[in-house]
Amino acid sequence: MTEAEQAIGTPDAGKAEEGAGAGADAAAAGSRGKRRVGVLLAVAAFAYLLDLVSKLAVVAELEHHAPVEVIGTWLQFEVIRNRGAAFGFGEAMTIVFTVIAVGVIVVIARLARKLYSLPWAIALGLLLGGAFGNLTDRIFRAPGDLRGAVVDFIAPAHFAVFNLADSAIVCGGFLIVILSFRGLDPDGTIHKD
Repeated sequence: MTEAEQAIGTPDAGKAEEGAGAGADAAAAGSRGKRRVGVLLAVAAFAYLLDLVSKLAVVAELEHHAPVEVIGTWLQFEVIRNRGAAFGFGEAMTIVFTVIAVGVIVVIARLARKLYSLPWAIALGLLLGGAFGNLTDRIFRAPGDLRGAVVDFIAPAHFAVFNLADSAIVCGGFLIVILSFRGLDPDGTIHKD
């Protein structure tokens, strides 16, 4: 190789460097995406297990008993069986809400393939954990057949009775609204409208 070629560099060397840079970027993006899916699954598992354990505990200890005052009459634990959606809405549409929960899980699974944003991973994890929590009740609690009643027990004064799965769903939805208004997409890009 002449001195001029060494100073300028060969075209093939430049292409090799570009290819190596692109490969490194793709590898970093791939590993970054896996970490975000891991966060989504960890948040979902935490929300689901917290909901499941709390429901098992309140059914075993509080069902068929008088409400327990946590903060006077402002906040009580009172077990009720809810055939409707979050906060007691739509009791006659149990199967519809079951199908919606399954649909939410499918959509989140599809979004997870393009998930590079940590805030979106947390938001979707909350939705997924909450959806699985209430879906578990629909499948396994009486009367079963996807029509089971969800266990609700958090009873604030002058508000509907709810559970931790409902809270996770609402918090996840609220976070998604904030992220959307800020222009952050699940793939980590920011868009300006």
